[in-house]
Amino acid sequence: MERMNIEENKVNEDMTDDDEESGEMPKIEADEDDDNTENDDEELHDEELKEQAEGDPKEKKVSVGKTCLPGIVYLGHIPPRLRPKNMRNMLSLYGEIGRIFLQPEDRSVKRKKKKAGTKACSFTEGWVEFRDKRVAKRVAASLHNTPMGARKRSRFVSDLWNIKVIVQYLHRFQWCHLSERLAYEMTVLQQRLRTEISQAKRETNFYLANVEKSQNMDKMRKKRERKGEKIEEKTWNFTQRHTEDEIQMSRLRKQTMSKKNLLKAQDKARDIQQKSQSNVSLLAKIFNSSKARD
Repeated sequence: MERMNIEENKVNEDMTDDDEESGEMPKIEADEDDDNTENDDEELHDEELKEQAEGDPKEKKVSVGKTCLPGIVYLGHIPPRLRPKNMRNMLSLYGEIGRIFLQPEDRSVKRKKKKAGTKACSFTEGWVEFRDKRVAKRVAASLHNTPMGARKRSRFVSDLWNIKVIVQYLHRFQWCHLSERLAYEMTVLQQRLRTEISQAKRETNFYLANVEKSQNMDKMRKKRERKGEKIEEKTWNFTQRHTEDEIQMSRLRKQTMSKKNLLKAQDKARDIQQKSQSNVSLLAKIFNSSKARD
């Protein structure tokens, strides 16, 4: 063992002498090992960050399977002076709410109310979107036909919830379908307004054209009167409906005419019978005379 240690020391001394002669410093293997370990640690840290950012595939599958589908609730009755903000505050106690739409009342009803003196705008029906369909079903089942106000002092205590889940009678109904229906109603309303405006324009143009014609005709008539020419005024004859007296007289005439026709027909029948009898008598005389001769 001592010999082996002495030989190793000699070899190390020879190596150091060779390095000093060549002018190069001896390389330290420990530093290289440390650098390699640091690089490995950095790579592991980067991989961990990537895994955290991407997430595990199992967790992804679980999160995709548990995505919450939104549920839409229909409100058939909305009391007066209830605004979307109030509706959100009342229903947000039961679950997370997305979008809300309340259908305003018709314009004709608004005009009547303005004439009566009330300027407040009320709504006829509404739709509320819950983030989770299950929550929407629970809310509709629990709140239907219950008072809207929890306190006695609230102005909505006397009103009841008329709330239903749209999925029950419209399968796979989504908010985009509602927006499409509203857009269609708006286009129909705009088209109707356009047709009404065009019809009003046609009527006004026709009226103005007739006014101009009447003015020109008055001018022509005045000129002819100054010249002393005769003016022929146009007259229009209209057939009117017959009165009851006229209708009864026409019926009597028809009846009398029918009686006369009957008498004439009877006379003709008598003449024909007489002629036939005379012919029969002649034939009888002829044939009887021939038999007597035989």
